[in-house]
Amino acid sequence: MMAPSRMETKPVIFILKMLLLLYSFIFWVTGVVLLSVGLWWKFMLGPYTLLISSSPTNAPYALVGTGAAIVLFGLFGCVATCRGRPWMLKLYAVSLSLVFMIELVAGISGFIFRHEIKGTFLTSYSEAVMWYNGYDERSMAVDSVQRTLHCCGVQNYTSWFSSVYFPASGFPASCCVTYVECSKAELKNATLAAHKVYRQGCYELVVSFIENNMAIIAGVTFGIAFSQVVGTSLACCLAHLISTNQYEMV
Repeated sequence: MMAPSRMETKPVIFILKMLLLLYSFIFWVTGVVLLSVGLWWKFMLGPYTLLISSSPTNAPYALVGTGAAIVLFGLFGCVATCRGRPWMLKLYAVSLSLVFMIELVAGISGFIFRHEIKGTFLTSYSEAVMWYNGYDERSMAVDSVQRTLHCCGVQNYTSWFSSVYFPASGFPASCCVTYVECSKAELKNATLAAHKVYRQGCYELVVSFIENNMAIIAGVTFGIAFSQVVGTSLACCLAHLISTNQYEMV
């Protein structure tokens, strides 16, 4: 006959297993999301990264690597929970702690260095406008930003006056408020073009977006990071109960 203490502990272990399985599934989904975002950044937002930094960034690779690791850890967590082996659960807890530290450091670094990121963007975007030619990747990224944000230039539309593109071609068509109302002759005439193009610069809009959303981004980042504490606690508690009561799931 099973001892009363073990009979009382068995439902607790079952509940912990269900909770840890649910957590591991959510953790796995988080990894899939990060992996997808990293791939999307790499293949779809490649040109835009050149406006953030003058050199290629490793951020997409970091997202892909972190996402892939979380996917593997999530799968391992499900296996460890179903098998009910204490050593596997402890290894899972260690993996969650490692991911927690990485995400925490990344979140804190991004929040602390946000002003440097804005400064780097100002320099890189100014250079992209200065050397705009209308057909390379950075130029196309500038056009896309101006069309999307309804802006023109860096600080304002006059930023284009000092570009190498302006003397021969004037303002780029992406600066036009209404494309069909902008002729090439008008874009070459600074006085006439001033009434046809967006007057607000793109830099302030991007900085405003960063400032307005930094708290949300930081909150989500730290929320995801601290969720690993829950998973680590569940894994450790389950491993302890299984070890103490020598319980094995059939």
